Amino acid sequence: MNTAALTGIGNPLLLRATIFGAWRDNPARTMLATVAIALGIALGVAVHLINASALNEFRLAASHLAGEADLVVRGPRAGFDEKIYPRIARLPQVEAADPALEIEVPVVGRRDALKIVGLDPLRAIQVQPGLLPEERGLMGELFQADAVLLSPSAAEWLGLRAGDALKIQIGTSAVALRVIGLLPEGAYPQRIALMDIASAQWKLDRLGRLNRMDLVLRPGTDLERFREYLQGELPSGVLVATPDAEIERGASLSRAYRTNLDMLALIALFTGAFLVFSSQVLALLRRRTQFALLRALGMTRSGLGLSLVGEGAAIGAIGSACGLVLGCIVAAYAVTHFGADLGAGYFRTVMGNFHLEPRTLAGYFALGVLFAVLGAAAPAIEAARRPPAKALRAGDEEEGWKRVRIAAIGVTLIAFGLVLTFAPPINGLPIAGYWAIALILLGVVLIMPNIADAVLRVLPYPGFVPGELAMAQLQATPRQVAMCLTVIVISFSLMVSMLIMVHSFRASLETWLERMLPADLFLRSAPFGETAFVTVEEQQRIAGTPGIARVEFLRSQNLLLLPERPPVILIARPLPAEAAVKKLPLVSPVIIPHTGEPPAVWVSEVAADLYGWHVGDRIRLPIDNTQRQFTVAGIWRDYARQTGAIIIDRDLYIHLTGDRLANDAAFWLASNVSLPQVAAAVREQLSGAPGVEIATTREVRATSLSVFDRTFAVTYALEVAAILIGLFGVSVSFGAQALARRREFGVLRHLGMTRREIGMMLGYEGVIVSLLGVGFGIVCGWVVSLILIHVINRQSFHWSMDLHVPWLALAELGIVLIPAAAITAVWSGRAAMKKDVIGAVREDW
Repeated sequence: MNTAALTGIGNPLLLRATIFGAWRDNPARTMLATVAIALGIALGVAVHLINASALNEFRLAASHLAGEADLVVRGPRAGFDEKIYPRIARLPQVEAADPALEIEVPVVGRRDALKIVGLDPLRAIQVQPGLLPEERGLMGELFQADAVLLSPSAAEWLGLRAGDALKIQIGTSAVALRVIGLLPEGAYPQRIALMDIASAQWKLDRLGRLNRMDLVLRPGTDLERFREYLQGELPSGVLVATPDAEIERGASLSRAYRTNLDMLALIALFTGAFLVFSSQVLALLRRRTQFALLRALGMTRSGLGLSLVGEGAAIGAIGSACGLVLGCIVAAYAVTHFGADLGAGYFRTVMGNFHLEPRTLAGYFALGVLFAVLGAAAPAIEAARRPPAKALRAGDEEEGWKRVRIAAIGVTLIAFGLVLTFAPPINGLPIAGYWAIALILLGVVLIMPNIADAVLRVLPYPGFVPGELAMAQLQATPRQVAMCLTVIVISFSLMVSMLIMVHSFRASLETWLERMLPADLFLRSAPFGETAFVTVEEQQRIAGTPGIARVEFLRSQNLLLLPERPPVILIARPLPAEAAVKKLPLVSPVIIPHTGEPPAVWVSEVAADLYGWHVGDRIRLPIDNTQRQFTVAGIWRDYARQTGAIIIDRDLYIHLTGDRLANDAAFWLASNVSLPQVAAAVREQLSGAPGVEIATTREVRATSLSVFDRTFAVTYALEVAAILIGLFGVSVSFGAQALARRREFGVLRHLGMTRREIGMMLGYEGVIVSLLGVGFGIVCGWVVSLILIHVINRQSFHWSMDLHVPWLALAELGIVLIPAAAITAVWSGRAAMKKDVIGAVREDW
């Protein structure tokens, strides 16, 4: 035999002895490791492609709406005076300007809104030529007062065609518009309706108001300098930005959510890497004699190490390829049948089209291979370093790992990870927090042999022979035990951390709802949209309804504070300064401004974080297009408005703006009054308004919690994936150990132990190991959950939550995992004992 040829990586004998030999000797172990990688890749690819498809459609739609505009002037929901338009259009730098209204309007009969854009068709030809119909007849008909053009996707969603009536809600009344035709295919990919600007102002109750202007500048104009000049000429709260900045501002709303989903999806892949690591280590224990023989025949250390790393790479490549196919299938099916929104509502109205991203797929494939290679690297290095003479004899399983001194490195990684939790976000994302979790988990893996050794030494021996042998085996091989613990601890800790985080969020949300919903009945003028409201006369009629003891009306508007940030919601509700402590879920002290000082407002945690506001600060807000100064009297917790919210006393708001309309109302009923009867009476006062919703406190809470559960549906799916991978890891670990201990089982059988007694021994080992894994996993998961709650979520979404541990759910998980580990250990041992015990003993000679 040419022993020198054994050093070649591509040698067929080498391939058979390593990669192909592993698959032949234990296909189940290799298959489970491959499935773990595939599942992690599939989840990551599916989540990313769904989000990417939605974001691509969102950007495409915004780009079509901007057309050829160089700058976009954007106002708040209430808009700005249309007299600004001719003044800007006459500027020498402006070649064309298109005045517009862009409003989300509730659709009667649907719990959703339709974007209606009112524009000047004659001006739009210069700014958005691709948005208008090519038929001259439709262009002329668009000037009629009730005429509307629908995009093809809007027509399909509404089930309407030319000549049909589109009923929308203005105030509490239904207004009918006439569909005169459809926009050209490809003009606008999402749901939209176009109207003439004058008709839109009239029908949508926005007479004399605009909230958007698209500007085309003359060639040679310095874009940035003109933008700065124009910003100085606009009223307070009206901002000017480039179309790209407008698009990115809208996309930034979902950036943190999308990033967190991507990171959570990679958790499954992260766990799969540890599964590869554990399975490779335990497989090497069984195959050490093969490797020692190859080394004795002339194979070099580097040749053996690289071949074993190649085995991990092969697992990663196959798993990644399968994961890519599965992820693409899941993403395509989800986008086609359920839309591109993953539950949070960011892309609720986006009609997604599935888009493949070759670079993304290549990146995920490389990531899967990399994780698998990293999982196989340490076992490969140890196998290559082991002297052939020692590996050829029995009893070498534990000695090889005694030389590995990694506890100090593990402690260092954990310490560094804890330090990273104090780092600020990077570009608004908790990058340091993600690294902290990864380093802590890796550090736990590295110190696991020392922890296992210390704990096993103090455990008492049971009072029966199989248990005594099991404890002796565990205490004699703490590093092999640590390999089994690795997958259990990592997978279980990730399950625990996500459970604690989601449960804490849900419990905090329930507490928040109790504080924010103190009334008996609640009225909402429309579930979505910007044109629904309750008039002053309707408010008076509602307040006089029999059975209502007290009523509070609420008005909400939006404020544009910075061009790069989404609008903040301004909430006007009855809230005297001295009543804030009782009415708001405050997370800060409260100050009451003295006479002569700026009046009080209360800002949400999100707004405080985004704009750097603190209690006592004096801030300027563009109320009714006029800068006004206020005092931050307190900071409150808000889970409903992710762009930030500011509460102002309604009487003060009316005094400043003259706006007496209301969007919502809360009713406190008199004693011994029927809730359904009062709700029916209120609806009668509104003449059966089509879109108005009236619900009890219990119904509002149930709806809010169902929205929460839908938002976290993907997280629940990731938890299930982590559970499956964890159970795979238990099976792989015990299966590989059982095969590596065939000689031990043979000796025990020769000494008189029955198969049942050996099964009891293995079952006891499985219970002890899984108990340790569950215990360590709970501690590690608790630490990770603190990072998720106080670092990841805080830096991503800027809201806080209280820690709530779901002990019952954790106990149920432990109850599932511990018996599963014991059963797997017994089953693996019985499978190993089916082979010839005499032959197994001879392996030791």
